[in-house]
Amino acid sequence: MSELERQSAALWAQDVEKVYGDATHALRGFSLQIPAGCFFGLLGPNGSGKSTLIGMISGLVRARAGFISVFGCDVVNQAPQARLQVGVAPQDVHLDRFLTTREVLEYHGRYFGMARLEAGRRADELLDAFDLTAKANAKPNRLSGGMRRRLLIARALVHRPRLLILDEPTAGVDLRLRRELWSYVRSLHQEHDTTVLLTTHYLEEAEELCERVGFIRDGELIDQGAVCELVERYGGGDLEDAYTEAMR
Repeated sequence: MSELERQSAALWAQDVEKVYGDATHALRGFSLQIPAGCFFGLLGPNGSGKSTLIGMISGLVRARAGFISVFGCDVVNQAPQARLQVGVAPQDVHLDRFLTTREVLEYHGRYFGMARLEAGRRADELLDAFDLTAKANAKPNRLSGGMRRRLLIARALVHRPRLLILDEPTAGVDLRLRRELWSYVRSLHQEHDTTVLLTTHYLEEAEELCERVGFIRDGELIDQGAVCELVERYGGGDLEDAYTEAMR
């Protein structure tokens, strides 16, 4: 990849290695490029390295070797600039139970350097966009599971990141709420050209939403491509069949 391509890529990871203290090899020469504006799904079993990669992108985990940049910003040497480009909606629902729903969003905006008035306006925008205005003064522990999931995504978007990372965004919610969240995420991607990196164990979710998909196993990216390409390459009738075959 040329320097120009690296600068314009939403995510550029090259030969990334990570070994934890117990000798667990989390990533092994991992390389991945996600173009700007792409909806990309990263699929793999538990322990395959997905969470480690997300931690590196967001600056919480340091690689032993290799290089990662977000829209041309080195996540290590240009950490503040890179962090501004990324919004993460984590798998685990951790929301401050002492803040109201609106305050959760305002606080996040202030953390990313917004003035108080700007953070308040942005909080109101997102409450409206995610149908949470009626719950603006409620504490997160008073929200339904689907509402908390929507709030996590809204919080990740407060500072207008160019790359949104959704880590198991529909884990633990029923099918109706899952499809509701799909609708929110799809409109976000289409209307605002936001690049999305999705991890999920729901293969139908990845097939429904993603333009491209990568398979990760034992810390290595073993294949990637458009959903139709992967289905054709591995046989079977859908992405689940392709994934099952790739993981053998």
